[in-house]
Amino acid sequence: MRVLVTGAAGFIGSHTVDALLNRGNEVVAIDNFNDYYDPARKRANVAHLAGHPRFHLVEADVRDADAMAQFFDQPGARVNKFDAVAHLAAMANVRYSIGRAPLYYDVNVRGTLNLLELAVKHQVGNFVFASTSSIYGHTKQLPFIETDPCNRPLAPYPATKKACEVLGYTYHNLHGLNFTAVRFFSVYGPRGRPDMMPYMVTDRIARGETITLFEAGRMQRDWTYVGDIVAGVLAALDRPLGYEIVNLGRGEPVWMDAFVQLVEELVGKRALLHTPSAPPSEPIVTFANIDKAKRLLGYNPTVPVAEGMHRLWEWYQAEISRQ
Repeated sequence: MRVLVTGAAGFIGSHTVDALLNRGNEVVAIDNFNDYYDPARKRANVAHLAGHPRFHLVEADVRDADAMAQFFDQPGARVNKFDAVAHLAAMANVRYSIGRAPLYYDVNVRGTLNLLELAVKHQVGNFVFASTSSIYGHTKQLPFIETDPCNRPLAPYPATKKACEVLGYTYHNLHGLNFTAVRFFSVYGPRGRPDMMPYMVTDRIARGETITLFEAGRMQRDWTYVGDIVAGVLAALDRPLGYEIVNLGRGEPVWMDAFVQLVEELVGKRALLHTPSAPPSEPIVTFANIDKAKRLLGYNPTVPVAEGMHRLWEWYQAEISRQ
């Protein structure tokens, strides 16, 4: 199988590329290496793949329709040049999206639209789209289930992801495109982005810096190890399902104060805490119902939070603390 992976040098993208290559797939990887966080971190994520015979990395932006078309329109290319697309590229982070709605719309919606157009034109067999648990907002339905309308996103980031899910249905309805939106729940692990809570908590405890912990940690997140998320993405790539939306989480929310205590034990230091009220962009809990993922994808998350954070801490010590 030949797979196009966007956002391939990022946190989840680089792990997805590794998993595809490890099972024998061919990967064309796209990343624009933007400066939302240090591009050197992203380049380090894929440096070990230099010279791999089944890996081709291109620096390009999904917003550039002409550049994206070049991956599909090369002379002599077979009609179904890519068997599947894993569209992981996006501007992420709920709070950072506030006040930056045009940027998030441009990257997340227009970039996705460019790829949907090309996927239909070139008869791509399956399109897997990275969505987010943030799309559920302040829903009262626990655990979060895919039948929830999700029509009240709390910030531009989840609003753009909802827009893309709707676009995916349109392209399925009109053109028969297989489109699966996988909603990621609080992903963490080695190579984690520096703006994500697990990395920030680890880094700031290690450095003796203050952590902002909303509501004194009386909020819950459904932490899901990156390897489990990637297993779900690959399963979705392997299974053309028509049109589906599927939660990828662990289904076991963790109190944030308990999460910080876990990291304190790993690092061997106490956290310095600032505990303001949560902003309106932050839900009190995220909690995935993963029954559909189990049924359709054979999804079975196996890494508990304590083990996953141990792996993140080992990576941090090896790759970050020595810098």
